[in-house]
Amino acid sequence: MKKLLIILLTISVLSVFAQDGPTALKIGDKAPDFTAKDHVGNIVSLKELTKKGKVVVMFYRGAWCPYCNKYMSQIEEALPNFSAKNATVVAITPEPEESISKAVEKTKATFSIIYDKDRAIMKQWKVAYEMSPELQTKYKGYGLDLQKQQGDWMLPVPATYVIGKNGKIEFVHFDENYQKRAEIKDILMKL
Repeated sequence: MKKLLIILLTISVLSVFAQDGPTALKIGDKAPDFTAKDHVGNIVSLKELTKKGKVVVMFYRGAWCPYCNKYMSQIEEALPNFSAKNATVVAITPEPEESISKAVEKTKATFSIIYDKDRAIMKQWKVAYEMSPELQTKYKGYGLDLQKQQGDWMLPVPATYVIGKNGKIEFVHFDENYQKRAEIKDILMKL
């Protein structure tokens, strides 16, 4: 009986911790609205954007991430295809404005990029996670201290969503492996 109680307690504790991690929103969920200022000073409102057409919302880790830069460049290259389908692209990052400028310089991105200062958007969309102490040490060894750069060690899973005009999620790519991103052709098929 004592062993069973310990096992049940362990499962309960693990499930509580699992709920705090990134889980992603699902197809059919109502996308959490946000209104924020983008990197050029425009006010971006998901609710307003969906009135015009579908919206591609992507979360990226930062200009320091070569996978993020490559993906943002691919999105930028495909932007005419998104526009032809009357879709808007918005990127969300925990990076402060000066780092966003570096990302724009590297990727030539012309779409809106939002600094999620308090991580509220990342948390609402269930993509936020705190890097483990071991990973923090590893990144510091590479010369990257996110605590100094952005104020904490919180990052988003680099997820991509397509939001319909009704505000519901129609496409999700969520993979905790930051090297795997949504294929542009798959996003375009959902527009």
